[in-house]
Amino acid sequence: MAIRGELYTQQVVMNNRSYFFNVKENRTGDIFLQIVESKSKNGEVFERRDIVVFDDDIQKFLKGLESSLDFIGKTSKARSAARAAKKAEKKRIYAKKNDNERKPDGIKRTGKIHIVSKRKAEK
Repeated sequence: MAIRGELYTQQVVMNNRSYFFNVKENRTGDIFLQIVESKSKNGEVFERRDIVVFDDDIQKFLKGLESSLDFIGKTSKARSAARAAKKAEKKRIYAKKNDNERKPDGIKRTGKIHIVSKRKAEK
Protein backbone atom coordinates (compact mmCIF):
# COMPACT_ATOMS: atom_id res chain seq x y z
CA MET A 1 0.00 0.00 0.00
CA ALA A 2 1.23 3.49 -0.86
CA ILE A 3 1.01 6.70 1.13
CA ARG A 4 -2.43 7.19 2.73
CA GLY A 5 -3.71 3.96 1.17
CA GLU A 6 -3.45 5.16 -2.43
CA LEU A 7 -3.38 2.35 -4.98
CA TYR A 8 -3.77 4.42 -8.15
CA THR A 9 -4.08 8.14 -9.02
CA GLN A 10 -5.03 9.88 -12.26
CA GLN A 11 -4.91 13.69 -12.56
CA VAL A 12 -6.90 15.77 -15.08
CA VAL A 13 -5.89 19.44 -15.33
CA MET A 14 -8.23 22.13 -16.71
CA ASN A 15 -8.12 25.95 -16.67
CA ASN A 16 -8.13 26.75 -12.95
CA ARG A 17 -9.22 23.31 -11.72
CA SER A 18 -7.60 19.96 -11.26
CA TYR A 19 -9.42 16.67 -10.80
CA PHE A 20 -7.84 13.68 -9.12
CA PHE A 21 -9.25 10.17 -9.45
CA ASN A 22 -7.74 8.21 -6.57
CA VAL A 23 -8.27 4.50 -5.94
CA LYS A 24 -7.62 3.89 -2.25
CA GLU A 25 -7.82 1.20 0.37
CA ASN A 26 -8.89 1.92 3.92
CA ARG A 27 -7.63 0.22 7.11
CA THR A 28 -10.22 -2.54 6.92
CA GLY A 29 -9.25 -3.42 3.33
CA ASP A 30 -12.23 -1.82 1.57
CA ILE A 31 -11.36 -0.33 -1.82
CA PHE A 32 -12.99 2.94 -2.87
CA LEU A 33 -12.78 5.69 -5.48
CA GLN A 34 -12.10 9.22 -4.30
CA ILE A 35 -12.77 12.05 -6.76
CA VAL A 36 -11.14 15.32 -5.70
CA GLU A 37 -11.68 18.73 -7.27
CA SER A 38 -9.03 21.31 -6.49
CA LYS A 39 -9.94 24.85 -7.59
CA SER A 40 -7.56 27.81 -7.59
CA LYS A 41 -8.83 31.05 -6.07
CA ASN A 42 -6.76 34.14 -6.89
CA GLY A 43 -3.83 31.87 -7.74
CA GLU A 44 -2.95 31.46 -4.05
CA VAL A 45 -5.70 29.66 -2.13
CA PHE A 46 -7.09 26.31 -3.26
CA GLU A 47 -10.60 25.08 -2.53
CA ARG A 48 -10.82 21.33 -2.29
CA ARG A 49 -13.89 19.09 -2.50
CA ASP A 50 -14.04 15.34 -2.68
CA ILE A 51 -16.51 12.53 -3.33
CA VAL A 52 -16.01 8.98 -2.10
CA VAL A 53 -17.63 6.01 -3.86
CA PHE A 54 -17.11 2.56 -2.35
CA ASP A 55 -16.42 -0.54 -4.40
CA ASP A 56 -19.88 -2.01 -3.75
CA ASP A 57 -21.62 1.07 -5.17
CA ILE A 58 -19.33 1.83 -8.13
CA GLN A 59 -21.64 0.19 -10.74
CA LYS A 60 -24.64 2.23 -9.54
CA PHE A 61 -22.49 5.35 -9.62
CA LEU A 62 -21.33 4.61 -13.18
CA LYS A 63 -24.90 3.96 -14.37
CA GLY A 64 -25.99 7.32 -12.97
CA LEU A 65 -23.00 9.05 -14.57
CA GLU A 66 -23.61 7.34 -17.91
CA SER A 67 -27.32 8.27 -17.99
CA SER A 68 -26.41 11.87 -17.15
CA LEU A 69 -23.86 11.97 -19.99
CA ASP A 70 -26.43 10.48 -22.40
CA PHE A 71 -28.92 13.20 -21.40
CA ILE A 72 -26.31 15.90 -21.98
CA GLY A 73 -25.48 14.44 -25.40
CA LYS A 74 -29.12 14.29 -26.49
CA THR A 75 -30.13 17.72 -25.25
CA SER A 76 -26.99 19.63 -26.28
CA LYS A 77 -27.83 19.25 -29.98
CA ALA A 78 -31.40 20.41 -29.43
CA ARG A 79 -30.30 23.34 -27.25
CA SER A 80 -27.68 24.52 -29.76
CA ALA A 81 -30.27 24.33 -32.58
CA ALA A 82 -32.72 26.36 -30.48
CA ARG A 83 -30.04 28.98 -29.73
CA ALA A 84 -29.18 29.25 -33.44
CA ALA A 85 -32.86 29.65 -34.35
CA LYS A 86 -33.32 32.33 -31.69
CA LYS A 87 -30.24 34.19 -32.92
CA ALA A 88 -31.48 34.01 -36.54
CA GLU A 89 -34.90 35.31 -35.44
CA LYS A 90 -33.31 38.28 -33.67
CA LYS A 91 -31.22 39.03 -36.73
CA ARG A 92 -34.33 38.89 -38.91
CA ILE A 93 -36.26 41.27 -36.62
CA TYR A 94 -33.46 43.84 -36.52
CA ALA A 95 -32.90 43.60 -40.26
CA LYS A 96 -36.47 44.83 -40.87
CA LYS A 97 -35.88 47.97 -38.86
CA ASN A 98 -34.50 50.82 -40.96
CA ASP A 99 -31.76 52.29 -38.79
CA ASN A 100 -30.72 54.87 -41.36
CA GLU A 101 -34.05 56.66 -41.18
CA ARG A 102 -33.74 60.07 -39.58
CA LYS A 103 -36.51 61.94 -37.83
CA PRO A 104 -37.46 65.50 -38.86
CA ASP A 105 -35.17 66.93 -36.16
CA GLY A 106 -32.15 65.34 -37.91
CA ILE A 107 -31.25 62.93 -35.07
CA LYS A 108 -30.61 59.32 -35.97
CA ARG A 109 -32.54 57.04 -33.61
CA THR A 110 -30.58 53.99 -32.42
CA GLY A 111 -32.62 53.08 -29.37
CA LYS A 112 -30.03 54.55 -27.01
CA ILE A 113 -30.61 57.62 -24.88
CA HIS A 114 -29.52 60.77 -26.66
CA ILE A 115 -28.29 63.68 -24.60
CA VAL A 116 -28.40 67.07 -26.28
CA SER A 117 -25.93 69.60 -25.00
CA LYS A 118 -27.47 72.73 -23.45
CA ARG A 119 -24.91 74.85 -25.24
CA LYS A 120 -26.03 73.53 -28.61
CA ALA A 121 -29.68 74.11 -27.72
CA GLU A 122 -29.05 77.73 -26.71
CA LYS A 123 -27.30 78.62 -29.99
